[in-house]
Amino acid sequence: MKQEPRLKALSDFLKTHRAKIDPQSVGMPVGSRRRTPGLRREEIAQLAGVSTSWYTWLEQGRDIKVSASVLDAISGALKLNSDERKYLFDLALDNAFHPIFAVKEPTVISPSMLKILQELKYCPTIISDRHCNIVGWNEAACHVFIDFRQIPEQERNMISLLFTKKEFRALAVNWAHFVKGFLAIFRAYYGQYVADPWYSEFISHMEHNYPDFKGLWNQSEVSAAPEVMIEFRHAKAGKMLFNLLSLQAQGDADLRLSIYTPVDKSSTEMKLQKLLEGQ
Repeated sequence: MKQEPRLKALSDFLKTHRAKIDPQSVGMPVGSRRRTPGLRREEIAQLAGVSTSWYTWLEQGRDIKVSASVLDAISGALKLNSDERKYLFDLALDNAFHPIFAVKEPTVISPSMLKILQELKYCPTIISDRHCNIVGWNEAACHVFIDFRQIPEQERNMISLLFTKKEFRALAVNWAHFVKGFLAIFRAYYGQYVADPWYSEFISHMEHNYPDFKGLWNQSEVSAAPEVMIEFRHAKAGKMLFNLLSLQAQGDADLRLSIYTPVDKSSTEMKLQKLLEGQ
């Protein structure tokens, strides 16, 4: 596979997480000479028990040999969670899945999954693929988010819609927080499928056309299934509170269900019922 996207992603990931660590939290002196946030390269190397030169080469994106035990040590030094650790291993060990990307079969949603969509009447639900293309939704999702039927199929990408549609910017009380949840999922996919050239092309397109994207992408976490509470300010229903539950459907299509469940003891479900009834 082409190495450059994988190694650049690895380099960016290491730099970002190194910058997040408070020196005091790992027993390092703060001092007055620190010109950048977080730890220095030599400090990560010290914590991981590797040479500064070797860690520097890794962070620079050089194509060097790495072992699982050393990556474990670096994961500990960087305080990575399980999803972030997997992302690091996928990039450093070139564990990305290598399907034949040129072959793109139409996505088929099974009858059982369609039944689930129908049953989740008062839970806005979106089905997306590994590229975050929206391939299915229920009526509640159209009422809360946007009528996906009115968007051309080739434009139904959740990541790009968050930046292109004013409806999403107006909907989320904390738009950046809302976006970061989806970017965390997208980054988890990216680590797994970095061999797919589509990702590099898509990220380059988003960075070039949407200034907000680059900053949020660089700050994004890695999470295969983030669980977050989202507050919406719906144009018709007003304040709505949802918990996001993300479920992965097993199978070659790599489909994901993003389910927004109304927060208990809030008026969200009642408001959603009225929206669906046309009140």
